[in-house]
Amino acid sequence: MDAENVIRLRRVIGRLARLLNAAPVSENLTPTQASVLAIVAHRGPIGMTELADIEGLNPTMLSRVVARLVDDGLVTRLPNPADQRAVQLEATDPGRDVHLRIIESRTETVVRILDGLSPDATDALLDALPALEALAEGLRTKKQ
Repeated sequence: MDAENVIRLRRVIGRLARLLNAAPVSENLTPTQASVLAIVAHRGPIGMTELADIEGLNPTMLSRVVARLVDDGLVTRLPNPADQRAVQLEATDPGRDVHLRIIESRTETVVRILDGLSPDATDALLDALPALEALAEGLRTKKQ
C-alpha cells in the first residue's frame, strides 16, 4: 500500500475515533476509562492482570483508571477467591448503565453517519468489515 493511502486510512480512523469517543466524554469518562469499564462490564468479575493484558495498559496506569472508576461508583473491587492478595473487578449497576449509554450513543452516531451515505458506500463498508476487523486485531496485537 502506498504512503498516501496509509495516511488517508490513519486520518479516517482518527476522525472516527474522535466521533465515537465523544460518548464517554459526555459521561465524564476518558476513552481509556470507558474502555476499561466496558471490559469489566462485559467480562467481570475480572482480575487486574487479565484486564491489563486485554487493555495493553501498564499496571500503574490501570490502577489509576480503576481507582477513578471505583471512586465514581462504576466498578467495585471483590476479593479474588483464588488469591487473597489480588482483587477482581465487577461493574456496579450504575457502571453497567453508563456502559450501556455509551454503547447506545456510539451506535446512534454510527447509524447517523451511515444514514447519510449512499447505499453503495454502506455496502462497501459492510463488505470491508472483515478487513477492518483484521486491521483492528493487528493494531491490538502490535500494541502488546
